[in-house]
Amino acid sequence: MAGYLSETDFVMVEEGFSTRDLLEELTLGASQATAGDVAAFFVADLGAVVRKHFCFLKCLPRVRPFYTVKCNSSPGVLKVLAELGLGFSCANKAEMELVQRIGVPASKIIYANPCKQTAQIKYAAKHGVRLLSFDNEAELAKVAKSHPSAKMVLCIATDDSHSLSPLSFKFGATLKSCRHLLENAKRSHVEVVGVSFHVGSGCPDLHAYTQSIADARLVFEMGAELGHGMHILDLGGGFPGLEGAKVRFEEIASVINSALDLYFPEGCGVDILARLGRYYVTSAFTLAVSIIAKKEVLLDQPGREGSQAGELRSVCLALRIHLEGWWAPEENGSTPKTIVYHLSEGVYGIFNSVLFDNTCPTPILQKKSSAEQPLYSSSLWGPVADGCDCVAEGLWLPQLHVGDWLVFENMGAYTVGMASLLGGTQTCRVTYAMSRVAWEALRGQLLPAEQDEDTEGMCKPLSCGWEITDTLCVGPVFTPASIM
Repeated sequence: MAGYLSETDFVMVEEGFSTRDLLEELTLGASQATAGDVAAFFVADLGAVVRKHFCFLKCLPRVRPFYTVKCNSSPGVLKVLAELGLGFSCANKAEMELVQRIGVPASKIIYANPCKQTAQIKYAAKHGVRLLSFDNEAELAKVAKSHPSAKMVLCIATDDSHSLSPLSFKFGATLKSCRHLLENAKRSHVEVVGVSFHVGSGCPDLHAYTQSIADARLVFEMGAELGHGMHILDLGGGFPGLEGAKVRFEEIASVINSALDLYFPEGCGVDILARLGRYYVTSAFTLAVSIIAKKEVLLDQPGREGSQAGELRSVCLALRIHLEGWWAPEENGSTPKTIVYHLSEGVYGIFNSVLFDNTCPTPILQKKSSAEQPLYSSSLWGPVADGCDCVAEGLWLPQLHVGDWLVFENMGAYTVGMASLLGGTQTCRVTYAMSRVAWEALRGQLLPAEQDEDTEGMCKPLSCGWEITDTLCVGPVFTPASIM
């Protein structure tokens, strides 16, 4: 092992002990604490991150993974990925400092922000980070002056019109402008060594990957013609971290492999890398949040929301309650109500995906409810005093109480390190866990390349809480038959 991660960095759990078991222990402890100052925390299954890495290497054997630090910069994640040998994609000085602080060498860092502050370019130069990206003339001028020994990767625009989070309006040079930029770099004595692209997060269009790789081939030829030593292809990121994604990672990998075989065949001398964030961490993190306040709101309450839109929403909600038959009034003839629950975390922090990804987080109740319990129209709200800090609406929940805990799965992407200081919230604590089997796999670095090619099968848990199987995942050869 390289020594980035030690047993003191996480809770070692035995097989059969799940993430939910650990959550129950921690929520019980938080509820019984006299201070009562813990209102939210994460449990992170580092073994799930290890498993994702094994699967990545199996699916994209020619691609070298770099981790996108901004996605989740928690120490446990950075350490386990460094232990697995990943490189790191940083967007600013703070992220470069963070990964270098745990011992990651500058040679494993790419400063993948096409638009950088001059001071941060100088920081990269001083600390040995030489691989930088660009997509415009102004950036070339800054780099030529402040970091002349840099190796530049030209970021090209893609057709990301179908992506959930398109980036090409903000980043990426058009194919028409690439030759001019490459010529400019040559005149400025700036070395361009490769091409990068990003199809945007949540891209359902598989053809976008093929087209982007084909476009990169054209730019490679332009660069080589002008005398640049082109040898790096950066496939970008945006790869899904959930098994239930509209387009599965395995489908994307298959398309990428076919395109690479066509445009960048084995033996062509090109180092292929990808920058992944969500893929590694989304499913590894589970969030527990306690209810800090609640109130019941009558649906015909005058001025409940102070607008015609609010009144219309009240009418629609009352109609929905009537039609779906969930409302169970305490007394005949009583007015339908909705229950508003307040949480210590909201859309300006951990639940930012509500704003940026248009998601609707669905809680899992920590306390089991019986089938006989009536369900009430419910909504969850964050701590900020404005009408937009709504985490989820249209939920049907049993009667909950202040101090009850709600659990949210798949919360690893753009949550840790993003907690808002608005409304008095603090950065959430993270408890890291890993099973002994996963730890031994990590220590032994028994990656898929060392496996028997006929060992494909269902990949069962290397860590606590693994419930997803994957036919493209290969486990360590020493794993007992009961595990595999």
